[in-house]
Amino acid sequence: MSTPNRLPRVRASELVGRGWLNTGGKDVTLADLRGSIVVLDFWTFCCVNCLHVLDELRELEEAHRDELVIIGVHSPKFVHEADPVALAAAVDRYEVHHPVLDDPDLVTWSAYAARAWPTLVVIDPEGYVVAQMAGEGHARNLEILVRDLAAEHRAKGTLRPAAQGEGPYVPPTPSSGTLRFPAKAITLPSGNLLVADAGHHSLAELLPDGEALVRRIGSGERGLVDGGPDDARFSEPNGLCLVPEAERETYGFDVLVADTVNHALRGVRLADGHVTTYAGTGAQFMVGGAENVVSADGWAPFSPEVTYDPDGVKLSSPWDVEWVPGLGFVVAMAGHHTLWAVDDGKLGLLAGTMNEGLQDGPAAGAWFAQPSGLALGGDGRLWVADSETSALRWLDGPVSGISSLGDGLEVHTAVGQGLFDFGHRDGAAGQALLQHPLGVVVLPDGSVVVADTYNGALRRYDPATDEVTTLATGLAEPSDVVVQVEGDRVLLLVVESAAHRLTRVALPATLAGQVLDAGAHRTRRPVTEVGPGELALDVVFTPAAGQKYDDRFGPSTRLQVSATPPELLLEGAGDAGPLERRLVLNPAVSEGVLHVTAQAASCDADPAIEYPACHLAQQDWGVPVRVVTGGPASLTLPLHG
Repeated sequence: MSTPNRLPRVRASELVGRGWLNTGGKDVTLADLRGSIVVLDFWTFCCVNCLHVLDELRELEEAHRDELVIIGVHSPKFVHEADPVALAAAVDRYEVHHPVLDDPDLVTWSAYAARAWPTLVVIDPEGYVVAQMAGEGHARNLEILVRDLAAEHRAKGTLRPAAQGEGPYVPPTPSSGTLRFPAKAITLPSGNLLVADAGHHSLAELLPDGEALVRRIGSGERGLVDGGPDDARFSEPNGLCLVPEAERETYGFDVLVADTVNHALRGVRLADGHVTTYAGTGAQFMVGGAENVVSADGWAPFSPEVTYDPDGVKLSSPWDVEWVPGLGFVVAMAGHHTLWAVDDGKLGLLAGTMNEGLQDGPAAGAWFAQPSGLALGGDGRLWVADSETSALRWLDGPVSGISSLGDGLEVHTAVGQGLFDFGHRDGAAGQALLQHPLGVVVLPDGSVVVADTYNGALRRYDPATDEVTTLATGLAEPSDVVVQVEGDRVLLLVVESAAHRLTRVALPATLAGQVLDAGAHRTRRPVTEVGPGELALDVVFTPAAGQKYDDRFGPSTRLQVSATPPELLLEGAGDAGPLERRLVLNPAVSEGVLHVTAQAASCDADPAIEYPACHLAQQDWGVPVRVVTGGPASLTLPLHG
């Protein structure tokens, strides 16, 4: 029996943290898990790649529930994620159906030498670590490894029958109410409100009071099904966009929905609640993959210079949608850190490189990090809530139609420092800080309100003064804002996602707000010590049993390396194929972050299979390093090991 390469037999470390969720109040030890195959999923609930892995694990969990136990190890990036109440809400929101260890101090994260969100560790029934892999796209590798481990230990007698069907998972008491983790909202032509009710996998139409339910569109069951309001299915819908009245007959629907976990855009006809799929195939776009676009010959790679039929391209966690004249619908594609545009039967990449980070400039070369909210200003600026960089950004420039996507558009940052800097600080925009914002809206005076989600606040950025203030605090994960004008009064309707409600906030007459400073924060992870000079970087990837590297469309691997500050790297930065690189670190720079992006494609190796199944593993690492004399001269990262 062939199996993937295994790590040396090392005993798994004990699971240590602040407490447990989904266990009925009981602690779980490795001794409790002996006899079962265990997968540790190191995640943090802000991370869209971690959410992708949760979806990948659902099928594996169901198929192997008699021999497999999945344990989530929540190791937070943001301060808010370390709040146990917020974590409990996230476990409920994302329907995590396995035990979760709360690891706010990264104790278990450090014990298993995790370096990235997400990271998966496989432990065999005897308590030994047999594999570690970072990033998403490992579902096929995990399936083969779990299958082989089950056969091996069943034959040895170490797959304990008593453990089968008796896992430690205890489901929590389900929450109830009209809304469950609502995500976004819009005002309909009737004056009613339409809410993306993500936790109920449906849309809720409410009266203008924001409370009384008029109707529900979607059955409430997770899935991708078109049809009438009682039969259609969504999966954690987020963004909503009202189609301009003049365009509704052309499109055949009135509202476009970012159906996030289905990786699709759905159209809703308000007259009868009928739902259709407008864009996306229902499968996730894999960066660098060879099978992202439907072609006449099957599947083909995606090209950023080409536009495609909307229903012939895979998408990746679309989070919000906004109508922009001249471009059509602009989509915040959180799953691979880009903006797309779709109109007139064409869909294509508008801005971003699919690298995660904060980099301004021409749209084609800009970097985003989980863009999650969009709003168009009267001056033509398209504002973006860029959640993982805790940033408010905008695009401007000439709009010349979807046939020349991105030409002339520039990306700018109003507020935000980067992937690991955040906080609640008002004042001059250059030093102001947000914490994982998900929503943005433009006020009648041209200023911008940000749903500063993890700060539980509404923040206002005024382009005229380049200043940031706070309008409201004490909100429960606000994820969107709707502006309502009543005579001379401006009201904000806030989607309080974690409180399962809509809340009205009256703006002060001056619109100025308060100037607050609750401090700055930086994500703190264990620092890796390295020596100055040459550093051998090796990203380990082994194709699963029965698979080989996929070179049909060029190199099957890709490695991209950069650094913050850039001066840290004297040599070795750039984008190339092999998963190993000689770096040269600057001895004059004492510390920084190495940014590493790796991809590896593999396909079924059996020549008898006419259409082999192919898989892409990918991960971004931000590795904090300290340059010390005598430090190690090598760094190994496990894409799959």
